[in-house]
Amino acid sequence: MSRSIKKEAILDTAESLFYDHGFHAIGLKKILEEANVAIMTLYNHFSSKEQLIEEILKRRESQYWLYLDSFVEEGSASPFLQVVKAHVNWLNDKGKNGCMFLRAMEEFAGTDNQIENIARNHKNKLLKYLRDLGQKSGYANDEDIAFQMTVLLEGATSMAEIVGPQQAGKQAISMAQSLLNTWRR
Repeated sequence: MSRSIKKEAILDTAESLFYDHGFHAIGLKKILEEANVAIMTLYNHFSSKEQLIEEILKRRESQYWLYLDSFVEEGSASPFLQVVKAHVNWLNDKGKNGCMFLRAMEEFAGTDNQIENIARNHKNKLLKYLRDLGQKSGYANDEDIAFQMTVLLEGATSMAEIVGPQQAGKQAISMAQSLLNTWRR
């Protein structure tokens, strides 16, 4: 395996294990076994487990934004509905176990500020994205809309863990349509 292929194998394996079992429940030994790489290979790419987690969170955030952008069309009549549908598709593809960022915030609260900050910044970026979308779409109350949409998306993510992503997604889309009918431009 080439250097970049091995790094991707480590990232893919660690992300899957951390997402399914939690960050603290998985040790480096398990990641090495599953990725089929040597410990030196891991340390050639990551100086610590924490740096590996940071890289995974940054990569997952990048993937999320690419995913969202691929669904949301500029100038659409209902960009918020597109965001919700994109998020629902993300949940179906990659979100069956809830939010990796919230899990990181919970597991590293007060112990690793860098990991916690990456996760917190992701949530703030989502809020800003939705606020900007509200402004671009001509909504006067873009701040309220951004918070309501964030709560809707976060609720769908949480409920996906409990009732499954399809049911949570169906309800999120229905709720978004109801909210859209109450907002004024």
